Amino acid sequence: MASGKKRAKRKGGKNSEPLEFRNTGLTDALQTQDIAAVAFALRHGPTVVPLVAPGDRDNPLDVGEVWTYRDPRTGDVALLLFSDAAHKPETLPPAVALQSPTALRAFLSAHADEITTVFFDIAGPHPMQSTPADVIAALDA
Repeated sequence: MASGKKRAKRKGGKNSEPLEFRNTGLTDALQTQDIAAVAFALRHGPTVVPLVAPGDRDNPLDVGEVWTYRDPRTGDVALLLFSDAAHKPETLPPAVALQSPTALRAFLSAHADEITTVFFDIAGPHPMQSTPADVIAALDA
């Protein structure tokens, strides 16, 4: 006889925990403004990114199109990253994805000529700003 708790079933009959859109290590690192801890969290956990449109749910390789901000006055492009989906301002597109360190590195490399700055948790509670080159260096360390 088996003992233990029954797991709640999600739609579709699969047993699993709901996906959390957060990186607690990154949240903690931003709170202390510890650059080395931010770099470690970026290398070892996902980052929440806003999406223009979500990807195809049936294709796990299709995350969707990452949303970036273009300053209408200067044309500068910023990538906004979040430690927790709860920190994303409601004025941004509603869809989010978890981006792995490898995917974040690939995205920054592919758009290195366009992106001028990277913001972490831009609306708080503990925002931080970096250059794309510094984020790539942190991911490569």
